[in-house]
Amino acid sequence: MSGYEGPRVAGQVKEVTSLANPLIKDIKALALKKFRDQQNAFMAEGLKLIIDALDLGWSIRTLVFAKAGYGNPAVEKVAARTVAAGGTVLEVSEKVLVAITRRDNPQMVVGVFSQKFLPLKDIRARDGDVWVALDRVRDPGNLGTVIRTVDAVGAKGVILVGETTDPFSVETVRATMGSIFAVPVTKATPEAFLAWRKSFPGLVAGTHLKGAVDYRSVDFSNGSVLLLMGNEQQGLPDSLAESCDRLLRIPQAGRADSLNLAVATGIMLFEIRRGALKLAPEDVKS
Repeated sequence: MSGYEGPRVAGQVKEVTSLANPLIKDIKALALKKFRDQQNAFMAEGLKLIIDALDLGWSIRTLVFAKAGYGNPAVEKVAARTVAAGGTVLEVSEKVLVAITRRDNPQMVVGVFSQKFLPLKDIRARDGDVWVALDRVRDPGNLGTVIRTVDAVGAKGVILVGETTDPFSVETVRATMGSIFAVPVTKATPEAFLAWRKSFPGLVAGTHLKGAVDYRSVDFSNGSVLLLMGNEQQGLPDSLAESCDRLLRIPQAGRADSLNLAVATGIMLFEIRRGALKLAPEDVKS
């Protein structure tokens, strides 16, 4: 991997048509976690996502755009911002863009950004804050959807507990629809999480098949809330379940014995944030 090594200075603009170009090889390699970890980098697709990321202060390393985007004012503005930040801008053929994104109809613009994790010790929940802790989440689509839902309800962030899927994988980033740039993500071992949880000032609630309390019967309106959600197959382990102040269940009437993790997390988050979510007057139809 050579494209991201060494300090970045003034940005550059290059035209690339060959898949053998070392910069293109480096970007393609970001599809693999070991290279993402080595380079502390990840890829995001779409002009709006990249604009949002830059507006939120994320560090862009490389901007890749299709020749069709040349002359597009929005693309050119993003390219100028990338160069000003010391990043590299690559104008590429559609063939190269297809190879990078592994999509037949790729987005016109792709960005490579530095990864960013919030240290667990820096989380200090205040009154009204809601955090979500996910135990060993395996599916990138689930994780991406949870991050997007956390963003939608105005919760504060996601804590990944134990060995989880990578929040910066291409699949997860796509599923977040850009919310990866707006939602702080934290990683923690189970031991570190449980130690940190002892100082959490509010209600710690988890969903569990042994939960005897209907989630709709709990008052979440006072103080902060930490929501614990278990692994897709196994649910919350005993160590995490025992750390909860309340174990809750979502009632079901059909034959299915469980809900998808992202769906269950969404149901819980919208209930927890019920009092804070209001339609704007212009959204209410008369």
